[in-house]
Amino acid sequence: MNKYIERLYNGIIKENPTLILMLGMCPTLAVSTRAMNGIGMGLSTTAVLILSNLVISLLRKVIPDQVRLPCYIVIVASLVTATELLIQAYLPDLYSALGIYIPLIVVNCIILGRAEAYANKNSPGLAVMDGLGMGIGFTVALTLAGLVREILGNGTAFGLQIMPESFEPIGIFVQPPGAFIVIAVFIMIMNAIGIKTRQRKLVESECDGCCAKCASRCEKAEEVADK
Repeated sequence: MNKYIERLYNGIIKENPTLILMLGMCPTLAVSTRAMNGIGMGLSTTAVLILSNLVISLLRKVIPDQVRLPCYIVIVASLVTATELLIQAYLPDLYSALGIYIPLIVVNCIILGRAEAYANKNSPGLAVMDGLGMGIGFTVALTLAGLVREILGNGTAFGLQIMPESFEPIGIFVQPPGAFIVIAVFIMIMNAIGIKTRQRKLVESECDGCCAKCASRCEKAEEVADK
């Protein structure tokens, strides 16, 4: 598979930040009461992910290791501030709905995690595709969670009434417990269809990924065999 396409696939399916890696759960649980909120937060985070990955990848050989994380935070904070001002100016309703969760994108572990794990080690092109894939995966998860909660909790989808008048909204789905229920069901589905991550493969093969530990076990086994 082409490396660029692979980054998209990993972000959307194989390493979905919300449903597989369990990152960015705070905004996922808080703003996914409606599908439009999920799209708004997801696209905002996607824009910051792409731009931060690009800038960090371009500067990866310039930023000293000793101040790597502070520099990442400054870069991300600058991009988030610009994004927040644009949303406030052109999408005031979305800005009011998302509220404090827009500036909190700065400390979203998806963004800092991808900066440290991928953008800092790869070319700008791959870093951009990684950010795009992770952003789309995050947006899809938020939108689906918001859509399910909106339908069950309000009888609407994207603000439009789709359930009959006789439908009795299930109030718990627009409350915090409803978010946990919906996300848990999604994660169960992802597990059921067998999405494999490298970490899960290691666990299933009884390997915790620590090569040093395996080496020490082999040395002990050889010592016993010699005796």
